[in-house]
Amino acid sequence: MIRSFTSRALKALWEKDDRSKIDTRMVGRILRRLDALNVAMRPEDMDQPGFDFHPLRGSRRGTYSVHINGPWCITFEWSGTDAIRVALEQYH
Repeated sequence: MIRSFTSRALKALWEKDDRSKIDTRMVGRILRRLDALNVAMRPEDMDQPGFDFHPLRGSRRGTYSVHINGPWCITFEWSGTDAIRVALEQYH
């Protein structure tokens, strides 16, 4: 279950279906990944075709990423069975 967001735009999209701060071309892909993240019980459940799931390294160790479009990714951390600190970012 998604427990917290660091991205206000993602939080608004997820909780209020407010798409005003997100490129409309990415909304469908983002929502598919958020739906999957919301039912995931562990980070590895996000290892699905087309998601390019991977853990980050170095100073970002403990953070996971799934690809959206171009340089855009959803990143998240994990606590128990919940996704936390979910963000939409370009971390490269």
